[in-house]
Amino acid sequence: MTALDPRPSVIDERLKRVKRIVAVTGWKGGIGKSVTACTLALLLAKKGYKTGLFDLDLSGASDHIILGAKGLFPREEKGLEPPVYEGVKFMSLVFFSENKAVPLRGANVSDAIIELLAITQWGELDFLVLDMPPGINDAALDVMRFARRAEVLAVTTPSVIAHDVLERSLALYRSLKAPVLGVVENMARGAKTNGAAASLGFDPGLEAALGRPAALLKTAFSRDLDGALKGLKLLN
Repeated sequence: MTALDPRPSVIDERLKRVKRIVAVTGWKGGIGKSVTACTLALLLAKKGYKTGLFDLDLSGASDHIILGAKGLFPREEKGLEPPVYEGVKFMSLVFFSENKAVPLRGANVSDAIIELLAITQWGELDFLVLDMPPGINDAALDVMRFARRAEVLAVTTPSVIAHDVLERSLALYRSLKAPVLGVVENMARGAKTNGAAASLGFDPGLEAALGRPAALLKTAFSRDLDGALKGLKLLN
């Protein structure tokens, strides 16, 4: 007889005091998914919301680079308590991988994500921002299965290819009855396209601000995202 996995009920308990979970997702590389997730978390924290950020991109964790977060490690207390950085509770696999590639495949990827969700103590939060695994695969579907209240915030670019993949992926999420907050079109060339809820113009100063949260919050990218928060129904 196969033993029941207790972790799903543990995950429910870990997320019980989190008011809203925002799953920032995208299906093409280099579209700005991680920068959007990090900037969103910093903006929410700056506005006084209790905010967490969870980098679940096991193959390419980069939130620590975007934030400039160094020398951090979770505290062990009946699980793992994420360190607080720039007002944000921050958790990432990179804490355990020594910033090296993680050679996980298939079921091992899912198991690692489920384990991280089960052992992380978030406490009381207004928002938990998930930097999702790229694409729609076992890892991404497992996150949505166990973080059942997650609302999807999709990131894309003006590329025809990116939009085509976006439409197919959103259709799948909707078939799973996952709430979709909206679409952020990054590096936009002008007016909103293809039903994007938020349009973020190309910001030539963004790259230089990476690794410096204070500078990141002063970028045009951050201002555009901040202006889109109400339209995305993240704030009243």
